[in-house]
Amino acid sequence: MPKRASAHVAFQGERGAYSEIAARRFFGEAIDLLPCESFDLVFRSVETRKVDAGIVPIENSQAGCIHQNYDLLLKHRLRIVGELNLRVEHNLIAHPGATLRSIRTVFSHPQALMQCQSNTAKLKDVKIVAAYDTAGSVKKIKEENLQDAAAIASELAARTYGMKILRKGMQDSPENFTRFLILRKTRLEPPEANKTSLVFSLKNEPGALFRSLSVFALRDIDLYKIESRPLHGKPWEYFFYIDFAGSPKEANCRNALAHLGEMATFLKVLGSYPRDPRKF
Repeated sequence: MPKRASAHVAFQGERGAYSEIAARRFFGEAIDLLPCESFDLVFRSVETRKVDAGIVPIENSQAGCIHQNYDLLLKHRLRIVGELNLRVEHNLIAHPGATLRSIRTVFSHPQALMQCQSNTAKLKDVKIVAAYDTAGSVKKIKEENLQDAAAIASELAARTYGMKILRKGMQDSPENFTRFLILRKTRLEPPEANKTSLVFSLKNEPGALFRSLSVFALRDIDLYKIESRPLHGKPWEYFFYIDFAGSPKEANCRNALAHLGEMATFLKVLGSYPRDPRKF
């Protein structure tokens, strides 16, 4: 997708968040950024055209999916137009005069804490506290002058707020990646699109899911991922989110979607976009 120097992009969190890093990696450095307190606000900012685009994390290689953003993809009328895989390196950050021995509380976003839980468990006599944002946690201990507190966040967050990195590589695995989605209010498909995301639901009957997935297998279409989420108001029924190789501009993909539409009670294509080609 072409990079636009004038892009105005919304992301969840404070300046220095991993989503800011991902936005700059995807769009380039010459962009305007809108930090948002919540993921829902990111979606609403794009939907109301307050910004040109939004960027949200959708899954992490260690902690799994961000289920809230799957639900928001269904709720809002936006299109996925791109993705980016970002290596996430967590740091323990505190005031310049702090030491590991002086830390009594560690703040961070729940996803970051999940990615670092083995290493944080090694910190003695330390309370772990979930917060709404990684970079926001650094901002909090800075602004509230919490001398005995630390945050788990990016190196950019430490630089942004003038804080000290006490320990690098807090993530439990060095192979720690987060996949981000780029959202726009558009119906246009990027010309180089080779990956498609969709959501559908089915009648709760024997073999329904098997038959729905067979529409891709019969046409040799590779499925990258399948995720289920509860169908609100109907206990034990689900929406299924699928990422597959290709786009509706290809005949086999169009036919698979048409075939799926014949058996689905609900079907929505969330977007077709270029797959991030990076190999880890």
